[in-house]
Amino acid sequence: MRAGFPDFRLGNVLATSFTATLTERHGNAVERIPTPHRLVDWLEVNGLAVDSCTTAQLDLARSLRESIDVAATAAALQDALPASAVQVINGCSAEGRAAAILTPEGKRQWRLSSASRVEDALGVIAADAISIIAGERDGKLALCASPTCQAAFFDTSQSRTRKWCDMNTCGNRQKKARFNAKQRRLPS
Repeated sequence: MRAGFPDFRLGNVLATSFTATLTERHGNAVERIPTPHRLVDWLEVNGLAVDSCTTAQLDLARSLRESIDVAATAAALQDALPASAVQVINGCSAEGRAAAILTPEGKRQWRLSSASRVEDALGVIAADAISIIAGERDGKLALCASPTCQAAFFDTSQSRTRKWCDMNTCGNRQKKARFNAKQRRLPS
């Protein structure tokens, strides 16, 4: 894991991990890919290594990220998918030219058409988003119960009743807030 990146690979869902690069959307938003270099780092951590990224490619990545977030949120709420978000996701999926390869260890790995094709990496992320939004994977889209987060996440728990996108951040904050509120109510 690269320094400075929390483990965004929760549940091995690349698309919702990618949307988590902008956190606290309904609070004080935190941008985790503020520069092209940070996107290169994030892609490497997630098995989609590229050697460079332009500002235009970073803009495209952010556009894809926001489109996935909007579409996944709509799907979690069982609302109609916004046409503009679907268009961006489909465009990125079609533009990517990555190939899935099997490693000698029996794992899937992505081979990009060239080391500078951020579009290939975004195509893999878009294809992952399509598979979860279309309901092709075992699990369900849900929204984080944290009022400052409300991120769409893919719940693969046995009961499909997870409340938080990440127990170590949002869930822990909510538990801590409840504990502190209870402590304030106790007589001294």
